[in-house]
Order: sequence, then structure tokens, then C-alpha cells
Amino acid sequence: MKFQIFNNGSLVKDLPLHGAYLFGSDGMAVRKSRIAFANGLLECYKPNQETSGLALLWPVEGFGRILLSTTCLPERDQPYILNLELARGRLMQIINKREDWTIFEDNDESAALYEQSQDLFIKSIQSASDGPAASRLADQSLQRAMMFSEGLSAKYAKAMFAARGKNRSFGRGCLGCWVDPKQTANPLYLERFAGVFGLAMVPLNWGQIEQTRGAYDFSKIDGCVTALSKRKLAIGAGPLLCFTKESLPKWLMEKDVTFEKIRECAYEFISAAASRYSGMVRTWIVVSGLNAFNYFGFGFEQVLEITRAAAMAVKAAAERALRIIEVANPWGEYYGVKPETIPPIVYMDMVIQSGINFDAFGLSMRFGRDESGMHIRDMMQVSAVLDTYAPIARPFYITNVEIPGVNAPGSCAQNAAGLWHNEWNPATQAEWLDQFYRIALAKSLFDGVIYSSFTDSKESPIPDSGLLTPALEPKDSYATLKKYHDRIFGR
Repeated sequence: MKFQIFNNGSLVKDLPLHGAYLFGSDGMAVRKSRIAFANGLLECYKPNQETSGLALLWPVEGFGRILLSTTCLPERDQPYILNLELARGRLMQIINKREDWTIFEDNDESAALYEQSQDLFIKSIQSASDGPAASRLADQSLQRAMMFSEGLSAKYAKAMFAARGKNRSFGRGCLGCWVDPKQTANPLYLERFAGVFGLAMVPLNWGQIEQTRGAYDFSKIDGCVTALSKRKLAIGAGPLLCFTKESLPKWLMEKDVTFEKIRECAYEFISAAASRYSGMVRTWIVVSGLNAFNYFGFGFEQVLEITRAAAMAVKAAAERALRIIEVANPWGEYYGVKPETIPPIVYMDMVIQSGINFDAFGLSMRFGRDESGMHIRDMMQVSAVLDTYAPIARPFYITNVEIPGVNAPGSCAQNAAGLWHNEWNPATQAEWLDQFYRIALAKSLFDGVIYSSFTDSKESPIPDSGLLTPALEPKDSYATLKKYHDRIFGR
């Protein structure tokens, strides 16, 4: 499968492939695929001849640099025009979501945008033999389609959010945030926190707590939980297990350990943590990202067994606690290139079908870095991916959401990680969060949204993603989430 790519009607000579991957008709990333740009052509190689789509970071004039996708296309000798296929992909998504959301009436302005986009797309197809002309028309079509689709997503979210508010279906923990244990002794920090959030999530790192086999150091966590309890905040904690290198004890990685030994050590750690805070911590993320992060290379059955063991350990130590299984990267791009991983929805189905006893799934949704799952997407894609999990018969939380508040170099640069509307700054961050929270909280499937960074921190993978400055001064994003707090709880 080949693509010609044009920029302002001229063939592109060089193309960075940020975020590029192939996906099949089931939406899953294609295994053992390869994408390369050479001699003015983007060439996609895959191990089968089934139809597939291409996704990659793409500039849209006046809108930003967004990870966009084509429809699934058959292989052919003649190159496709990528500009045209991306416009087709967005128009097709609009048609599908209008049907799903039963929204067919538009105001005059948005109706005009949609009609213009369709007309320009038709003209682009008619000009397909003239690549430069077709690409210009397709670019104009895509620009209008992006603007229309974001308005459509906002319209649906506004209506559903209002309906959910009238039904009083928001719980105390619908707005949460991860805390910095080093800051919870500061009264101003806690005052600012309690002004917006009802749920405080305390981060745990198995590798830091059990640096020596069988010796647990919970001292930092103890002080944090005590301070939060005095503020009468609902408290959550986790992840108890995360199989990234940074989250595992060094002594466990240095030895040639068996799966049975890893499971035994994990069970003992979880039991110690859950027992220690039983009655204080009411929400536990029992395991995080095992669909995508698998340091020990567990097989399918072992992934399920370690998930089951984690859920059982929390149940035994804290019977009434809410147990969340967190899933990383809901789009699942990693599956195409990382061995021993599982697509998100397949992992969820495996967990349910195997009879594991737990209470909810969590989705980690961080944006603003040139890494799998973290490139910037627009609001229609966000809303659409959340809809894909509706058939799963479990409650959901968004357990980690994060977005930058400043432009940054390297892997966080806007040409590599993406850009939404304007340069990343506190105002853009606040606007993005306003739209994201309305979409997420509008969906009855989701019981809550948990933000990742309360204050700006150099330790965060996303630059200036906090709601407060390091001096604890509120940013625009803090005011945005406080507005949701006041609206939901009537203050």
C-alpha cells in the first residue's frame, strides 16, 4: 500500500513518521507491519493482504497537528493520495458518529461547514488524476471536517452532560486527582485540592516501597494518607502492580525468577499494602497497564493469573474497597510493534471471561509526547474511543488524564507530539480540559475522571501539565475544573 503526500500542492520530499501505524478493520494495530518513506512515497508493508488503514500525525491548517487516520483501504499498485484519504476517513467518522449519537440537525454555520467539506471532497475525488489539485481540495475538505466534527462532539457532550446532571448520577469521587505525597503536609496544597476534588489518589511504587525483599517502607505513604484523612477526602491508591522497569523492585529483576515466585512476591506486597490501609483507602488500582507493559514477558495465561492474584489479594485484605484494573493506551497502537502485548479491548474481554472478580476498569489517557498512545488527538477521536468500550459490562474510570501547559523541546515538541488549536499554554490547556471533561463526564459509562498532576513537576512526562504552578498558584486549568466541581455539586 503506497501513498503520495502533498503539502500546499507540492510533493513532500521528507516526512517524519511520528505516531504512524497500520490498523485493521477491527481497529487493532497490524502486527509485524512496517512503514517507510522513500523517493516521495509512503510505503506500508504488512504480513497479509487484508484491508488496513494508516494513522499518523498530520498538520491541519488552523486546527493543529493531530493524529489522524484513513479508512481501511485495499492494496493496489497505484499510490493513494494521503491528503484525500485522511479527508475521507474523517468524513466517514462523522457519518458514523452522527448515526450513533442520532444528531442530524445542525445550525446554519455548522451545516455550511459540513456541506463545504463534502463538496470539496467530491471535487477532490473528481480531480484524483491531478495529485496537486486533488490534495489542495482534500486539505480544505479536511480542515472544515475537523472543525465540524469537534463542534458535533461538543454538541453531543453538552446535551448528555446536562441530562446526566439532572439525573444526579455523579458520585462523590467523579472528580479526582493524583497527589504528590511530598506536598500533602502543606495546608495550602490540601486547601486548593479540596476546592476541586473529592477523590485523592496516592501513588504507590512497589520498587520503591520494597527495596529489600520482605522489608516494606510505607513511611511516605503513611503521612500522606493521614493528612488526606483529616481533610475528609475519599482516598484511593495504586497502582499496586505495574510491570514497567521503573515500577519493579531491583532485587526481583536481578534474579532469574520463575513466574510462580513473581506472583508470590506480588501477592505478599499487595496484601501488606491493602491491609495497612484497610478502612482508609477505599479505591485501589490493583494492576496497571499489563496489556501494554510486560517487563517479564508473561504469556496470556500468566497475564490473567497475575491480574487475578492482584484482585484476590485486595479483596482478602480490604473486602469493601473498589478494585480498578487500569488499561494503558485505549487506542492500542503498541500492539503492532511490541511483542507479548494484548489489545486493550481483548485484554478486558479476557479478564471478564476468565471470571476475575473486580469492580471497574480504568483508562489511562495521557497526551503530549512522541510515544505510543500519547500523540495529540482531537475531541471526536476521544469521544469515539470512549464509545467503543460501552459494550463491556463494567463501570469505567479515566484514571490518568494529562495534557501539556507549555511548548517543550524533544519528544514533547509540537511537531513530534502534536498540537491542538494553538501553541500549548495555560489557556489552551484549560480549553482542552474543558472539552475533554465534558465529553468524559457526559458518558454514563464513566463514573469519574482522575487527573494526573495537581502541580507542575519536572518528574512528570508531560511538561507543565499541573493545575497549579510549583508555587501553588492556580492556573487557568484549575479554574476550569473548579467550574465542573461547582456545577456538579451545586456550590
